[in-house]
Amino acid sequence: MQVQGARGLQLSAAAPHALSFPASRIFFRCDLFPEEFSIVVTLKVPSLPPKKNEYLLAVVAEERDSLLLGLRYSPTQLHFLFLSEDGAGAWQTRVSFRSPALVDGQWHVLVLAVSEGSFSLTTDCGPAVDIMADMPFPATLSVRGARFFIGSRRRTKGRFTGLVRQLVLLPGSDATPRLCPCVNPELAVLSIPAILRGLTGKPEDNEVLKYPYETDMKVTLGPRPPCTKAEDAQFWFDASRKGLYLCVGSEWVSVLAGEICRLDYVEEHQSLFTNSETLGIEVFVIPETGLFVATANRKTTSAIYKWTDGKFASYQDIPTHQAQSWRHFTIGKKVFLAVANFEPNEKGQEFSVIYKWSQRRLRFTPYQRVPTHSARDWEAFEVAGEHFLAVANHREGDNHNIDSVIYKWNPGTRLFEANQTIATSGAYDWEFFTVGPYAFLAVANAFNGTSTRLQSNLYVRLGGTFQLFQSFLTFGAADWEVFHIGERVFLAVANSHRYDVEMRMQNDSYVINSVIYELNVTAQTFVRFQEIRTCSALDWEFFSVGEDYFLVVANSFDGNTFSVNSIIYRWQGYEGFVAVHSLPTFGCRDWEAFRTAAGSYLVYSSAKEPLSRVLKLRTG
Repeated sequence: MQVQGARGLQLSAAAPHALSFPASRIFFRCDLFPEEFSIVVTLKVPSLPPKKNEYLLAVVAEERDSLLLGLRYSPTQLHFLFLSEDGAGAWQTRVSFRSPALVDGQWHVLVLAVSEGSFSLTTDCGPAVDIMADMPFPATLSVRGARFFIGSRRRTKGRFTGLVRQLVLLPGSDATPRLCPCVNPELAVLSIPAILRGLTGKPEDNEVLKYPYETDMKVTLGPRPPCTKAEDAQFWFDASRKGLYLCVGSEWVSVLAGEICRLDYVEEHQSLFTNSETLGIEVFVIPETGLFVATANRKTTSAIYKWTDGKFASYQDIPTHQAQSWRHFTIGKKVFLAVANFEPNEKGQEFSVIYKWSQRRLRFTPYQRVPTHSARDWEAFEVAGEHFLAVANHREGDNHNIDSVIYKWNPGTRLFEANQTIATSGAYDWEFFTVGPYAFLAVANAFNGTSTRLQSNLYVRLGGTFQLFQSFLTFGAADWEVFHIGERVFLAVANSHRYDVEMRMQNDSYVINSVIYELNVTAQTFVRFQEIRTCSALDWEFFSVGEDYFLVVANSFDGNTFSVNSIIYRWQGYEGFVAVHSLPTFGCRDWEAFRTAAGSYLVYSSAKEPLSRVLKLRTG
């Protein structure tokens, strides 16, 4: 049926069980229902009498006719039900969301996200309603011998009488970011059956005047996407310039003119005084909470700052042991922050720590200790729905030629467990990226005990493990940065210095070339694209302003002084990256770019003074 400009399915009262199928149709490799998942539904429901409930979805164990999982609604509530079991028996747990405003005769999109004891409901891309339940969703809910029922609970009573347009089960993820924000949030799309996509036939009454009468429109956000035959007649919204473009042939044609946004100059926005010298910084966002920066400080306390009234303010101190870097990542709705500790604690124990965000305390709390050896960096990534952490072990005692470790998240134990070791030499940094279906991991090898002239390696994941793909000659490699410009893929290495025990250290050994490589898809290898003179470079950061792309390098030492200018380079096509801004820095160690509603910013850390600086990018 077509109502209010959109099509939906109405279930037949004569065959209320027509939409049902065995659970084995989708759970054909594993009988366990996912522990973390989202249910997305687009529906239009009529008004209901008080106390009446209708089922949207039910999973029923057929032999004993027991409800394993269900989603139903009443005039004032949406109920999510699931079977809980322990040694004492089994019972049904119900999580209820009040007043979802469903029975108003309008289309609505609901996203129910489940992660352990956390249950979140988003209606029409609005603010999420979160419930922390005493009874978490079971980690081992078996659906063997069960059957899915759409719009009923296997009975005529409770049959769904409205219209349903979309019903999606998405394992292992909160689906909200995949739908929202959306121009038409009441009809946000994740997956719509083909028969419901078009809007053909005669509109009801004078509906054509009330609702847009159109086909599906896809709007892409972010940097300029390719405009090819596949994108023809699709829209791209450039948020930075507030412009809307239509793909015609092979060109993006302006539909609504936006502002031309270009980087004009850089000014200091905030002097951020830290507990001690800062070796690494990590900027991240916690949904519904705010923007944060974590500083990895040389002394025994590192800190987290929260963006408050346009500046970073002290938020939480965390004990660390010559912390080198932080890494923020999420698994489902869980938020983590991992610190790489370089030195052992006061008891001589050497480990790095993973912290988990407590929604109740609004603080990070210790979650897991991981044995490491002078850890320099953590890299978090996801491959085929599985979550990993890679640690860069720099040295063990005086031995720099040791294994770095890739850890894998075990959903059963809810801990990271060693998955693969990779031989490294004074490892400084890991960088993960994907190209098409392939996952890559690059390591920056800095020192083998006698020389900084080393091969830094790029690995590709094949057959469940990372295998060597390509090696690069580097000199004290401290950082890899991957970035995309259109369809082109680049990989930049920060070379810090030349050193060999057999040669005498020269002051100019710190002023060397760092290198940008570009992926040659035909040759299936990265080739040298551009060399840039740097002064003991320790970090690259890629960012964009409007349609312009930039790289900023952390220059730390020129052989004589730590007061060295760090440089912003702008992408100029055939010319490559060209220096456009020279920024005074002192012992610069790390750069991070971030945006707020007020504009774009850069923040850098100093490894030589307890002061980091936030810079604002002024555009004209």
